Amino acid sequence: MLIILLIILLICTTLPDILYLPELVFGGLVWILVSCTYVLPPNPQGWVMFVSLFCFVMTFIWTMVFACGGHKNSRGWAAADFIYHGIAAFFYLSASVALAKVTLDMKHATLFQLYQLDISAVVFSYVATLLYFIHTILSAIRWKTF
Repeated sequence: MLIILLIILLICTTLPDILYLPELVFGGLVWILVSCTYVLPPNPQGWVMFVSLFCFVMTFIWTMVFACGGHKNSRGWAAADFIYHGIAAFFYLSASVALAKVTLDMKHATLFQLYQLDISAVVFSYVATLLYFIHTILSAIRWKTF
């Protein structure tokens, strides 16, 4: 636990970097909540699972790169950070819209508990979208001022 706290303190030096942990938490929550629900129809839910899992893994890898200092004094890393978070924000927005549509279609489902899980997943998905979007803007500012 101490090692995780030290890693977080190492990467949380600038405002965009502070957003890594909430992105991981909310992305992980979307991933867990969608995997707990009944997958119907499978295509939009599969896209949501892909986006949440892909962004979770890539954000974790990106966090480790930043924690190890692999990004220091390099304009290329700032550009790559901006590009990755822009793609992640776009992916999450498309997944959030698809998940909201599936959830609205399940409004009259027989299992209310699954409907509540889907509503929670939609909310967390939009929060993750907002976090990635804010991170994209802040990364663009960092890239341009580098």
